[in-house]
Amino acid sequence: MVYLLIGEDSYSKEIKIDSLKKELLTKELEQFNLDILYASQLNLIELQERLLCLPFKARKRIVIIKEAEELNREIKEFIYKYVRKPYPWICLILDINYLDPKDELIERTSGFVKIHRFKQSYLLNTFTLIRQIELNHPETALKVLNQLLEGEEKPERLLGSLRSAFQSHLLNPIIFKKRLKALLHCDLEIKTGRLNPHFALEKLIINLCYLK
Repeated sequence: MVYLLIGEDSYSKEIKIDSLKKELLTKELEQFNLDILYASQLNLIELQERLLCLPFKARKRIVIIKEAEELNREIKEFIYKYVRKPYPWICLILDINYLDPKDELIERTSGFVKIHRFKQSYLLNTFTLIRQIELNHPETALKVLNQLLEGEEKPERLLGSLRSAFQSHLLNPIIFKKRLKALLHCDLEIKTGRLNPHFALEKLIINLCYLK
């Protein structure tokens, strides 16, 4: 009773989740037996407490972890052990938008979980580029960047998208200033012809991934 839903097709994933709800829960008691958690805000103790909760007048409880690709190392290590002997009253769903090829999640849970793959459009949008920067995944971020440029995305538009994203995020002021400085430096290198735009953007992405 552990599911991995992998992909960015949120509509199809919700259909799958709804089918599990109908199978395991009654509409009247759904609110008492359903937990939706977000990986970036989750700690191990909170997850363990939710998993230990018994169903209320039902056979099962459903625990969904959204954006599970952002789970921290401590929680992942717990899950690797948990899937080998899951609690019989819990249906655990890991909702993953994009799984880094280097992530060991599938390898270490193989044979113990049910995997459903959905359409991924991560190679074609700047949102995923920004996400990979936030996750400090330079190799994946560079792959996304190259796909965007091959798709004729303009360097100046990419810089604008990055700037807008960083301005809308609640970043530490020091980090925001460092990122803004890196963006301006990249823009200057491109406009003055000091660097090839493609190389300048690759250099920028690597710098952004490691800025602290």
